Amino acid sequence: MALSVATNVGALAAAKSASNVNKSMETSMSRLASGSRLNSAADDSAGLAIASRLTAESRGLDMASRNAADAQAMINTIESSHKEIDAILQRMRELAVQGASDTNGTADRTNIRTELNALISEIDDIKTDTKWAGQALISASTDFVYQTGDASSENITVTTSLVSTSALSVSTTSSLTSAANFTSYIGTVNSAIATIATYRANYGAVSNRLDHTMSNLATNSEAVKASLGRIQDTDFAQETTNLAKQQILQQAATSMLAQANASKQTILSLLQG
Repeated sequence: MALSVATNVGALAAAKSASNVNKSMETSMSRLASGSRLNSAADDSAGLAIASRLTAESRGLDMASRNAADAQAMINTIESSHKEIDAILQRMRELAVQGASDTNGTADRTNIRTELNALISEIDDIKTDTKWAGQALISASTDFVYQTGDASSENITVTTSLVSTSALSVSTTSSLTSAANFTSYIGTVNSAIATIATYRANYGAVSNRLDHTMSNLATNSEAVKASLGRIQDTDFAQETTNLAKQQILQQAATSMLAQANASKQTILSLLQG
């Protein structure tokens, strides 16, 4: 093998090895410091693209779960107002039954109508006052659309109905002056009670459905996050092992670089001879 000074092949090889080892060390330290295996697209371009999609899906599922919880709160608010209206209608029916008996005179029936009118006013007040975050809920028939999934098509539509004494046909009491009129009014109130019961059943069904929606969203989110973690999270056992290995190789490469540089000193002995 020829002896030369211009090209130190050993030093070049040692320097290249030291550079590669240093780059690997920097990658391991970056992963250990951040806790993420993907700190740049160069780390794993395909994995980064998949992780980006999974991140979007995971965050979408979490927000959909919050939407479902808010939707349930709104539905429960509506149902609670209907529960109170039902209680009022039950009292109105009692009064109608009372007024249908001829044991009541004209003055007695006037007093009954006074209470009925107060209860009618309260139903209409509930209609106006039932709101969620400023939105009127039962003062008009309204379609509420709740985004309960990650995709645009995954939603639930709930239609609320106008609830008022006029809509329930119980708003007029001026004609309640005889037993026959009160008897007829009993049937009217019965119909109103049945209508409210139907509304409450529908809202209860939606509320129960949303319980299952939130449970399913939580399960899906957990699975997506687990997949995301396997792609982007640092394996500390593997990376600490790699770092220890690269540190040893760095020391060896640095030592060999020093040895390669020192080896050329032997050529001076030829010149001195």
